[in-house]
Amino acid sequence: MADVTSSVIDGVVHVSPVVHADPRGMFVETFRQEWVPGSRPMVQANRADRVAGCVVGLHYHLHQADYWYVPSGLVRVVLHDLRSGSPTVGVTECFDLGGSGAAAHEGVFIPPGVAHGFAALTDATITYMVDNYFDPADELGVAWDDPAIGADWGLGSLTPVLSDRDIANPGLAGIPDGQVPTWAAGDGVGR
Repeated sequence: MADVTSSVIDGVVHVSPVVHADPRGMFVETFRQEWVPGSRPMVQANRADRVAGCVVGLHYHLHQADYWYVPSGLVRVVLHDLRSGSPTVGVTECFDLGGSGAAAHEGVFIPPGVAHGFAALTDATITYMVDNYFDPADELGVAWDDPAIGADWGLGSLTPVLSDRDIANPGLAGIPDGQVPTWAAGDGVGR
């Protein structure tokens, strides 16, 4: 297994697991806690099936980290560092997860305070684990299409399909003071 900490956003970890293939098919470990040093244990796992063109996000949490893996389909991931004091505050990172080829089984760890979303470029299944149980008070969001974020959702001719919640998310300038995440120096996962 090879894991690489993002050179784009502090605390984000990109994971490239080893795929074991033989005539029976394949086997891959999709997550190990040791791949994300200093992180809390994951306590809940979720699955979402999305149609091509679906855009989810941008969401963020003050007290929760996520780990994403795409077992079926292809998604464009968009991350934006909202953490006040972070060395990468205001930075946006866009990349694909899933699909085929060598990158088909990559995963990504997203620390608290980093806004995250994805666009389904094909019909797709995404699994995500979190290190806190669902807490509606920690389900925050920022506008997916805020020009200050500059996200490249990779939708091409696909028409974006969003939830009412995501349509209503404020732009960066509209995030209330009490909902702006902070970053602590020396804390690789942004806690």
